[in-house]
Amino acid sequence: MQLSEQQSFNQALIKLSVLLYQVDGMVTLTEQDYLNAMVESLDWQSPICREAFLNDTIYQARKAIDTGDTVTFLKSLKNDLSFDADKTLEVAMAITGIDGERSEEETELLSLLTHKLLAKALVSGKDTLQ
Repeated sequence: MQLSEQQSFNQALIKLSVLLYQVDGMVTLTEQDYLNAMVESLDWQSPICREAFLNDTIYQARKAIDTGDTVTFLKSLKNDLSFDADKTLEVAMAITGIDGERSEEETELLSLLTHKLLAKALVSGKDTLQ
C-alpha cells in the first residue's frame, strides 16, 4: 500500500519526536504527554495502528541512539519532514523544550534539522507567505 504524502509526513514526525525525546537519555512525563497528544492529533491514514507504529518507532530510535546512528536516522526522515517544514520545526522545538532544558544532543540534532535538512523548505515556505 502506497502511503499518502501526509501519512509519510505523520510517520516521520513521530520518528523525529521519539528520537528527540529519547536522545538525552531521560524521558519525562511532560515529553511523553506531549508526544501522545501530538500523535493523537494527527490525521492517521495507515492500516498500522498508531500504538503499534509508535512502539516500533521507539525501538528503532533507541537502536539508533545506542549504536550512534542518530544523524543517519534523522537524515533518513528529510524528504518526508520537508512536506511540512514549519510543523516539523514547531514540534521539534516543543518536544525538546517542554522539559525545561535542551541537552547538548538535542541542540545538535535541532541544528542539523534546521540548518541542513529543512533549510531550503523553511526558506521557500517563508517566501510563499510574502
